[in-house]
Amino acid sequence: MTYPPDQGRRRAKGQLEAEILTVLHQADGPMTTGQVIERLGSGLAYSTVVTILTRLHAKRQLTRTQHGRAYAYAPVADEAGLAARRMRGYLDERPDRAAVLSRFVGDLTADDEDLIRQLLDPGR
Repeated sequence: MTYPPDQGRRRAKGQLEAEILTVLHQADGPMTTGQVIERLGSGLAYSTVVTILTRLHAKRQLTRTQHGRAYAYAPVADEAGLAARRMRGYLDERPDRAAVLSRFVGDLTADDEDLIRQLLDPGR
């Protein structure tokens, strides 16, 4: 997978983290910084990718193992787990959880409502 060159535009906050996590989720196993850069194909500086990987590791979103003289990184959660963690983080940042949840639930499709009911009450 290659991503289009930046073309002088700055990425949105968290976009590079998301791109790196996507690359790691699609990999067959842990990847070194060099492998991540190669897969991204975007001409990023090695130090930039190391910084992002280190931050993701500090946030406990990645595991890190020694691979020769470098580290190899792998995601802690699958993509669904990662999305759930992001949703929870977003909710935790808001002062009025009830309002956010109310709006979220109000916008759900009937199928999604049924799924949430099943997840909350598996015995029904």
